[in-house]
Amino acid sequence: MALSDDERETLGRLTLQLLRAQRPIRRLNAYYDGEQRVEQLGLAVPPELRQFLTIVNWPGTYVDAVEERLDLEGFRLPGADEADAELWQVWQENDLDEESQLGHLDALAVKRAFVVVGSGDDTPDAPDADGQAGDRDPATPLVTVESATEVTVELSPRTRRVSAAAKVYQDGGAQRSTLYQPNSTVWLERRNARWVEVDRDEHGLGVVPVVPIVNRPRLARREGRSQLERVIDLTDAAARALTNAQLATEIMAIPQRYVLGASKGDFVDKDGKQLAAWEAYFGAIWALANKDAKVGQFTAADLANFKTIVDHYASLVAGVTGLPMRYLGQSTTNPPSAEGIRADESRLIKTCERFQRTAGGAWERTMRLVRRIIDGDWDPKLAQMETLWRDPATPTRAQQADAAVKLVQAGVLPVEAAWEDMGYSAVRRRKLKAMRDAERAADPTLEIARSLAAQQAAGEPVPADVGG
Repeated sequence: MALSDDERETLGRLTLQLLRAQRPIRRLNAYYDGEQRVEQLGLAVPPELRQFLTIVNWPGTYVDAVEERLDLEGFRLPGADEADAELWQVWQENDLDEESQLGHLDALAVKRAFVVVGSGDDTPDAPDADGQAGDRDPATPLVTVESATEVTVELSPRTRRVSAAAKVYQDGGAQRSTLYQPNSTVWLERRNARWVEVDRDEHGLGVVPVVPIVNRPRLARREGRSQLERVIDLTDAAARALTNAQLATEIMAIPQRYVLGASKGDFVDKDGKQLAAWEAYFGAIWALANKDAKVGQFTAADLANFKTIVDHYASLVAGVTGLPMRYLGQSTTNPPSAEGIRADESRLIKTCERFQRTAGGAWERTMRLVRRIIDGDWDPKLAQMETLWRDPATPTRAQQADAAVKLVQAGVLPVEAAWEDMGYSAVRRRKLKAMRDAERAADPTLEIARSLAAQQAAGEPVPADVGG
């Protein structure tokens, strides 16, 4: 079956849209990777000294500080107390622990990343080095995280959902593309400057199986905005200041000397051989026979003003990003307290929580697609699915334990909920529950003692005959 005119037109629009996005993405990637050299007017930095141009990688520091706090721990279905085991198995089989981190990082740095959902491979994974079967079930849906350099989407102006998507990529020496539509997916190859259909899947999902993960979308800019944009201009300004500091260090940090009334022939060694200018300058000459020569030196330049201006730019970056100053190299002699760390990171934590809200919605749509492929039909109850994230704050272990103990003793939380707040995985929680049940079965009085202790902590009366 060949591409229809509408499909060819849609693919053309998406391909053009993808090409237009390449240059901005390259620029943002360069800033994240610390490879973007600041532009100079050439007034303070001559062309022959451009090797002194400095890079300040505050953009990468900012994005990493947010991404390092984004850990997805599972999906809870409506009415369930624990994360869904089947969805987590799909997550693990698709290596999404690692791939989701890459997707979050790209979304923060270059505005967005994409998740593509499809049916599983027809064949299981190849055997490993020991001859054992691979760890991927061929019936498990395939979930891949894709780069914005290869994937783009169109949104419906009415529903704001993806109405079409395309992936364009190099596969060896061949250029290939995939056109995703609500009811079909088409694979194509570039031949003789024309896209030729290679395969087609009429899946009938009713939705495009591509989900964008977008950073900081707005009503009029659904494609989002890079987290780097907030710090790029200040980073360039700091890089210029540090470049000028290097030039000043090279030229003015050492006191400049001068000689008046001497000729070039006065600068000779003990054998009467003419000295090079740099040898004469750096101490080969300590005395001159010319009685009319006068020697002196200028005062060395004070370079402290460069530190002052760079520190000022760092404080401005901290102001617009919410990064604590210690992230920008501004250290203090006294380490902050646990409460101080929490207060210092409040805006950074809120930034992470906002991203979790947006990315959580994307991952929930992804998992609803996964269940649709597994079950063969849409489950309306999954609209209430909840994404579980690890707390993006950095409380100490003692703080977490102290808070958990107090909440359990006051009867606010059951022990199982405290385990979750402590950050234990679902597997770890199940193991702890089994150990706790075994302990109760072995000695029932332990549970009575714990219950009485909780009553006392809550200020409730304890029966007088207990323990008598």
